[in-house]
Amino acid sequence: MEDADADADPWLAPDKAYHVIFCFVLTFLFHGAASFIPHPFLRRHSIPLASIASLLAGAAKEAADQLGYFRSAGASLKDALADLLGVILASSLLSLATLRIKRSLPPPPPPPPHRGISLV
Repeated sequence: MEDADADADPWLAPDKAYHVIFCFVLTFLFHGAASFIPHPFLRRHSIPLASIASLLAGAAKEAADQLGYFRSAGASLKDALADLLGVILASSLLSLATLRIKRSLPPPPPPPPHRGISLV
């Protein structure tokens, strides 16, 4: 029975590549969208938030597969793992790019010396 399941949902199928690419691109799109939001918290945490949003989109797709909204055999653990791979690849690249940009920026200037209030 396990062999029949493996044949119906192979690891190396175009469907798995679509899942990787879909979540990879979504992570970049969500990160880009979060970068334009004026709230510093969302900009500062844009990579984890984009990763979560992309995984939620992948989970929603799998739920829709299971409910029969798409022509599919149902939800698949392999599809979910392909989604996770796409998110991991995208978040790794975004993290490396962010680190590289931070390293190339000059250090901020030192704060001005504190001047107390003189009573004289």
